[in-house]
Amino acid sequence: MSGAIPFIGPAVSIIQAKNATEIGEFNQTVFNRNAVVAEQEAERIKQKTAYDIAQFDRKFALLQSSTKTRILKSGAELSGTALNILRSNAEEAEKQKNVIEYNSKVEESRKLEEANFARIQGTMARNRARMQALGYIASAGSSLLTNFGNPYGGGNTNA
Repeated sequence: MSGAIPFIGPAVSIIQAKNATEIGEFNQTVFNRNAVVAEQEAERIKQKTAYDIAQFDRKFALLQSSTKTRILKSGAELSGTALNILRSNAEEAEKQKNVIEYNSKVEESRKLEEANFARIQGTMARNRARMQALGYIASAGSSLLTNFGNPYGGGNTNA
């Protein structure tokens, strides 16, 4: 049993290195999943914007139709002030659509940036785990050199 004692520390270090590597891989997987979720949210934002624009266009068409109907029903012609009202409505509608699209692009960009950042965090978590694993392996090697002597000088030289 006493012959196995010098190997216990290095064996534990190797197990710790393996565990650190697995933890790093798991953390990277989690961050990558977060990135995929953020990208899916960005896609949903894009789809919702298309739906919102279509709904806006439909409501605007109803507004313009009812405005024309009211103008014609009042006995006025579609000229002068009536046309100015319709044109003003169309200009305002275009501005509103631009605001909807702009806000959507901003939110979509935020989600894509969130996805990129999650991937970077995943890579960093994996690299931290690799560095930790290397530290455990170095510790195992150092233990073995200490216990069995360093042929390059120093350490225990029981010969």
